Amino acid sequence: MRRIFGIGLPIIGAMLSQSLINLIDAAMVGRLGDAALAAVGIGGYASFVMVSIMMGLSAATQALVARRLGAGETSKLHEPLMAGLFFACAVAIPLTLVFIALAPWLMPALTDNADVAAIATPYFQWRTAALVAVSMNFVYRGYWSGIGETRQYLMILLGMHAINVSLSYVLVFGLPAVDVLGFAGWQGLGAVGSGIGTAMALVCGTAMYAWVTFRQKREKLGSVTLPTKATLLQLGKLAWPNSLQQTLFALGISVFFWIVGQIGTTEQAIGHILISLQLVLILPAVGMGIAATSLVSHALGAGDKHDAHRWGWEVVRVASLVIALIGVPLWLFPEMILHVFTNEPELIEAGILPLQVTGIFIAFEVTAMVLTQALLGAGASRKVMKINLAMQWCVFLPLAWLVGPVLGFGLLGVWILQGMQRTGLSVIYSVIWQRRQWAHLKV
Repeated sequence: MRRIFGIGLPIIGAMLSQSLINLIDAAMVGRLGDAALAAVGIGGYASFVMVSIMMGLSAATQALVARRLGAGETSKLHEPLMAGLFFACAVAIPLTLVFIALAPWLMPALTDNADVAAIATPYFQWRTAALVAVSMNFVYRGYWSGIGETRQYLMILLGMHAINVSLSYVLVFGLPAVDVLGFAGWQGLGAVGSGIGTAMALVCGTAMYAWVTFRQKREKLGSVTLPTKATLLQLGKLAWPNSLQQTLFALGISVFFWIVGQIGTTEQAIGHILISLQLVLILPAVGMGIAATSLVSHALGAGDKHDAHRWGWEVVRVASLVIALIGVPLWLFPEMILHVFTNEPELIEAGILPLQVTGIFIAFEVTAMVLTQALLGAGASRKVMKINLAMQWCVFLPLAWLVGPVLGFGLLGVWILQGMQRTGLSVIYSVIWQRRQWAHLKV
């Protein structure tokens, strides 16, 4: 329990703080109307697709650092970090330029509402402008998680999000008039201000990570050199399947959000709130799964396959209990929770039953979330990619289109289907973990 929570709790706190910022943004923008809320939803999920291209760097860096630590190769811990930062710049810079240029055509393709597209386009461009910073932050997270010192990551992230909240509030709502030198006040930038505030905060966070890693905690790295070709190939081999899977998963969420929009504008607006809530609620399981990545990698690096297998199930047990407790308020007090994000009765009414469904199914989804991360730590990134993409693109999304817009079961039918799909993933990953074929993989 101490090992699991020692690594997992700071990561959970960091990830919760990150998603809470998204919820705070949704709460702020929700006061500006349905069009602004839907625009931030579309722009945010499109940005999530961009960010997901780089997500594989975190798990790959973490797995390599933890393996080297387990094998006693402490003088080589800097190599995965430097390789990850190299990939972060080499891939993210051209992607940033391309998608900022494509935004005026991309956003209108995701919505039929011209007002929504007009807000979503600049919001997406500002979020995309911070892609290099986001990518580097993923690498830093992988490094600090790999050496088991996640508190440092948490403290910096909390500071970054404090900056985000402050900047976003001012940029969204402006400044009031004050009787000083005749200052007449400023109206703010509306929903677009939220994207600008987030981008600026991410850049500040990257600067703080670099300072702590290379100056304040330099002794952890030892002698820092450029990454070797072998390390670059090793990290790329681990990162690309996870990045592809995360990208197509995020793209699938955007397609899912579009499918919900075909049911109705009200459903799309409340769907943004529900998805944001889901992403917050599953974070304790994902955070503990990241702890499982380090624990499994460390055990395999030390040559103890039995210990690695045990760590997977131990983390599943702890995460299942935590998530089950978190789900209780969702089906007991759904209306109260939704009131935090919107005061419109129509939106609240549409979201009550789907939120209760989330509270019921969430405990059954934990196993898949934990064991996915554990398998990444074992080097089974290709297997994880194939399973997740097949279940999402070949099963869930076609059925969601059929159940929602075609057959008319609405938002509730789609949400029940989503819970069933994720529960099925838990069964699949339980079987794979128990068979232990992953224990023989080389990275």
